[in-house]
Amino acid sequence: MNNKEAKAIELPANYEELKKSAHRTANWRERLDAIEELGHLKNQQVIDILTHIMNKDAVYKVQEAAYRQLKGLGEDVQLPAKKKGELFKGVTKILVRIKKSLPEGHTYSEFKEKFKKMRIDIYDAYEGEKGADFDKWLQSTWEGLSKKK
Repeated sequence: MNNKEAKAIELPANYEELKKSAHRTANWRERLDAIEELGHLKNQQVIDILTHIMNKDAVYKVQEAAYRQLKGLGEDVQLPAKKKGELFKGVTKILVRIKKSLPEGHTYSEFKEKFKKMRIDIYDAYEGEKGADFDKWLQSTWEGLSKKK
């Protein structure tokens, strides 16, 4: 199928909602679901969205899903290398600010809840990226922040 044919395929009624879900930074699972649905549509707009997500999403699982869908649509794409280091520039400063905004002697649970409320985008990205190790990573990071106060 060439680009003209891809443009000609009609988009489903829920396309706009899928597009929003695919870009929802506060929910990597919703992005994954949207990518799965979009991957069934051979359309240039869908290919553009999936390509953007494959190259720019903060969660590597989401990038991989977009890559798989693009390959399934017959696109000649390369999976980007997994980023090393922080997913967000200055995340340590952000976490220190959150920690300092809590009362002295606060618990890890209080810190985690405030982090989730204040920066769901960052929280969600790290949760998606770290998977089962997220709590271990966050608690270790929180404990390390105690030394920086």
